Amino acid sequence: MTSNSPNDPKLQQAEAGTLYLVGTPIGNLQDFSPRALQILKTAALIACEDTRTSGLLLRSSGVETPLTSYHQHNEHRKTEDLIARLRTGEAVALISDAGMPAISDPGFLLARAAHQAGIRVVPVPGPVAGVTALAASGLPSDRFVFEGFLPPKKGRKTRITAIAEEERTVVLYESPHRIEKLLRELLEACDPARLCAIGRELTKRYEEILRGSLTDVHRTLQSRAKQRGEFVFILAGKSYAEAPEPQTPSNA
Repeated sequence: MTSNSPNDPKLQQAEAGTLYLVGTPIGNLQDFSPRALQILKTAALIACEDTRTSGLLLRSSGVETPLTSYHQHNEHRKTEDLIARLRTGEAVALISDAGMPAISDPGFLLARAAHQAGIRVVPVPGPVAGVTALAASGLPSDRFVFEGFLPPKKGRKTRITAIAEEERTVVLYESPHRIEKLLRELLEACDPARLCAIGRELTKRYEEILRGSLTDVHRTLQSRAKQRGEFVFILAGKSYAEAPEPQTPSNA
């Protein structure tokens, strides 16, 4: 019988001079893989967006590796520092607050710099909110485009117009205080009957998958006093059609 313990010596250990991009849970701590925990425990350093947030998560999982901040406001400067440490032979792990680093989170610059420096880059996969919501949406997933977060002001209208014409399924992230605005913008740019889905609080206690037409989903959100949690929004491609949906969006 094989062991699944994160302390199992048979699990992969962090190797010297290697950059690891490690996925962390997006809500449910049971989604922390044994491999991810072992890499984080055996790395020399963990770079993370917020040392306080990640510190709580890691300590609760038995990880005591030193942390250093790496976020959008310091990533250019810290990339040079981390590459220097990797060159000395240290194993460095990069994580985000939740999910996979470099997916709508810092990481691209560091991974690129590591490749350019001839440093090995190893992904340690974990949950990704966008793909998780897409899988549960019941909308076509064979071809899709990931838009991440739309800009709050400059360039937003141009992006909305392009999304409205997109034939592939569109996946994007939105904050609670802007999700209704996004739906209003799409209702103006798209057929109101176009199908969409929202994933909220994925993998957490109050997880919700809301699916229906743009009109119906917007109406459902409007009926709520306040929007809570982080949202993944999925929009069907422009030409996609299926049997008529119920008037009230399904709530799974």
